[in-house]
Amino acid sequence: MMAFANFLFIVFLLPSLEALSNVNPSEYQQELNTQALILQACSNVENLSSCLSNFQGELQKSGPPTAQSIIHAALRATLDEASRAIDTITKFNSLSISYREQVAIEDCKELLDFSVSELAWSLMEMNRIRAGIKNVHYEGNLKAWLSAALSNPDTCLEGFEGTDRHLENFISGSIKQVTQLIGNVLGLYTQLHSLPFKPTRHDHNATTTKSSSDKFPEWMTEGDQGLLKGSSLGMHVDAIVALDGSGHYRTITEAINEAPSYSTRRYIIYVKTGVYRENIDMKRKKSYIMLVGDGIGKTVVTGNRNFMQGWTTFRTATVAVSGKGFIARDMTFRNTAGPLNHQAVALRVDSDQSAFYRCSMEGYQDTLYAHSLRQFYRECEIHGTIDYIFGNGAAVFQECKIYTRVPLPLQKVTITAQGRKSPHQSTGFSIQNSYIFASQPTYLGRPWKQYSRTVFMNTYMSALVQPRGWLEWYGNFALGTLWYGEYRNRGPGALLSGRVKWPGYHIIKDARTAKFFTVAQFIDGMSWLPSTGIKFTVGLGN
Repeated sequence: MMAFANFLFIVFLLPSLEALSNVNPSEYQQELNTQALILQACSNVENLSSCLSNFQGELQKSGPPTAQSIIHAALRATLDEASRAIDTITKFNSLSISYREQVAIEDCKELLDFSVSELAWSLMEMNRIRAGIKNVHYEGNLKAWLSAALSNPDTCLEGFEGTDRHLENFISGSIKQVTQLIGNVLGLYTQLHSLPFKPTRHDHNATTTKSSSDKFPEWMTEGDQGLLKGSSLGMHVDAIVALDGSGHYRTITEAINEAPSYSTRRYIIYVKTGVYRENIDMKRKKSYIMLVGDGIGKTVVTGNRNFMQGWTTFRTATVAVSGKGFIARDMTFRNTAGPLNHQAVALRVDSDQSAFYRCSMEGYQDTLYAHSLRQFYRECEIHGTIDYIFGNGAAVFQECKIYTRVPLPLQKVTITAQGRKSPHQSTGFSIQNSYIFASQPTYLGRPWKQYSRTVFMNTYMSALVQPRGWLEWYGNFALGTLWYGEYRNRGPGALLSGRVKWPGYHIIKDARTAKFFTVAQFIDGMSWLPSTGIKFTVGLGN
């Protein structure tokens, strides 16, 4: 297949190669390198000639071929393909014969729309780079957005689990085409991002600590600052939700729906004590929303959607947040479906640069769906049984308490199931300075996807964390491509002598490697976490 692709490539390039007959060798080599990169942008795509033609057309609009213009052209071509895929999927709505299929089709449309947004953000970032606008954080942005765009098509196809797969067969070709193109763009970016525009990274001391009490963001009034310090007196809010009618709204959904769309300033919703029985789906247009409750166990959002009812896992979430810059504090997100109903998400997060402070996520299987983009959790509680921190976001958990619950008979408790599918994705889970309180025999994680990545650092592990530490997904799948690590953990469950011997498992011995998984580097936290007002540790801490 590759030989045939190369043959097509040579035929496709004949005019340009002929035109190069009179140029000097260095220009000739540069043109060959450019054409090789164009082929890479279309590698493994089913309709190669069409892809090459589209890409060349986009490249001509982008000016002289450079690393920047090649990535820019690849982004434009991929964005167009993703938009066409949405149109294709929409045509199959009428063919769905079950509720689960209908939900899966709607999921696919929303997920591909996520990818379109993330590709558009990336394109705008490339435009700023090409215009010479300085931003040392563009590398983190592009890797985060392209990583998320690559994950969404997989989630789309996963939604057809439990169907006869006939609709999946109709749309899978279009979905796989988009997946391959996005993967190619991400690979190109990874290969070329340092040529010629690699930024200078700030080097943070491994034990430096940054606290919200040192400096508050500009959007906070004195009352807001008092709130983060633990007092609600004088708190400035934009809306109040109360079950007893003493606020502006009786449901959180109403308050979110009435919040401004595409906002660039923080919009604060105070949710008074109460149990709110609603499923909240905060769409991507609802940006920079902050939910503030009265505390864990006091302000509770609860639901019981689950896979056995016909929902896709993606759609079972009691609370789903997609708008950029979401913040929640002092709240509980709960799914009460129980272990018998299998996948049942309490909180799903697709919000880039989102943060959760003193929140509790409570469920059984698949409690916290850290689906995509950059996320931060501080002093949170997470309860579950099977794969209950899962997804393909880039997430850091600090000072969190992780609890196990009783699973079904013969089930094994696994805390994480991280879904990184490409070595170029900047995703993974970093659990730092936290606590695992296992009441059942417990494993730290298992590899949901080929390049699953999770680390535990400076974390207490109770005795029922199993000596092996980690569990296979099935057979030898991903054992050589995953990246699991442990660094300076403590407690009776943290002993390393009995740990798995997989090629992808690492006992991290040096601070430099561990530092990669900290807030400053792993989620580019210094570019956005200070503006949330939530305290965080920049480096490794103690």
